[in-house]
Amino acid sequence: MIPFTKIREEGTWTLFLDRDGTINKRLPKAYVNSIEQFEFLPGVLDSIKVFSQIFKHIIIVTNQQGIGKELMTTEQLTTIHDYMNGQIMSSGGYIDQIYHCPHLEIENPTCRKPNPGMAIQAAEDFPDIVFKKSLMVGDMMSDILFGQQLDMYTILVNSPSYLGNAAVDDSTHAEMASLNEIAQYLMA
Repeated sequence: MIPFTKIREEGTWTLFLDRDGTINKRLPKAYVNSIEQFEFLPGVLDSIKVFSQIFKHIIIVTNQQGIGKELMTTEQLTTIHDYMNGQIMSSGGYIDQIYHCPHLEIENPTCRKPNPGMAIQAAEDFPDIVFKKSLMVGDMMSDILFGQQLDMYTILVNSPSYLGNAAVDDSTHAEMASLNEIAQYLMA
C-alpha cells in the first residue's frame, strides 16, 4: 500500500511525473510540438501546487521520440517545457527538473522509459533522492515499470485497466483518475 501519510508527514519524498496523458492532454497518434497544442489536464496546476508543499523534489520524466522521428526539434520541446513550467510557477507550484528522452523506441536507449536512465540521471543531479521514498505517476505501463524496477511506489492515472495482463506489484501500485485525486488523498 502506498504510504500517503508518510509522504505527507516526512517531506523527504520525490515525485516523478510523466508528462503526456498525466500533466497534459495526450494527442492521439500525434505529438505535442507547440504551445498551442499543449493543454493542461483539469486540476493539474492546483495539484502540482499541492505536491510542491509535500514533496522535496518534483521531477518530470518524459519520452519524446517525436524528436527522433524529426517531427519536432529539441528547441520546440524546450519552448513547450518553458511554457509549462511558467504556468506551474504562476500557479504556485514548482518543478525541480524536466528530463526527456528524444530517442526512438526501437533503439531501446537507457533513457527511454521503462528503462531507468532518466531517474538515474535525476539521482545524480539530486543526490538526496531515494528511490524507495519516491512516487512515480504516469498513464502508461512503461511509467509503472520504470518506477517499479527502481522500487518506487507507482500510480497509474487516466487509464483504468490499461495494464491489461501485465504483472504489477499491488503493494506498490494504485490506479487513480487524475493528479487531482492523488492530491486529495495526500491532503486528507
